[in-house]
Amino acid sequence: MAASSSSSSNELPESWQVFINFRGMELRNNFVSHLERALTEAGINYYIDNKEMRSEDLKVLFKRIQQSQIALAIFSSMYTESNWCLDELVEIMEQVKKGQLKIIPIFFNVTPEEVKDEGGHFRYMMYRESRKKGSDLQKWENALESVPSKMGLTLKECNG
Repeated sequence: MAASSSSSSNELPESWQVFINFRGMELRNNFVSHLERALTEAGINYYIDNKEMRSEDLKVLFKRIQQSQIALAIFSSMYTESNWCLDELVEIMEQVKKGQLKIIPIFFNVTPEEVKDEGGHFRYMMYRESRKKGSDLQKWENALESVPSKMGLTLKECNG
């Protein structure tokens, strides 16, 4: 059944075809905005964090992950600077292990090798964030280790 365009913006569906995990500061107004348009035109029911009211607890994102069928994890150079991106990724990978969710990694201006490289800049930012916030570094590392082994897409930004 097609979603009604007349439904209230406060009424969100009980399930999603796609959950989009990404670093908003870096990608919201470029790659992700184009992705949203393409998903909408294709009639795909997707979830992105700006669909929530600003007063919602951020843990609602974990519920949205659990309600989804597919997660697009969009890795970019600033991804590991966000505890929320990494915490969402941990939840995504837990759902993948349970067989409740499929993940499609998208490597945007980073390679799978950079994501996996424990000594590289991508991981360095994660280590720095975990020291600042006292976060659970081991869970983040485990989630990042398993993602590059999944079939995904590697994209380079096109200027011109």
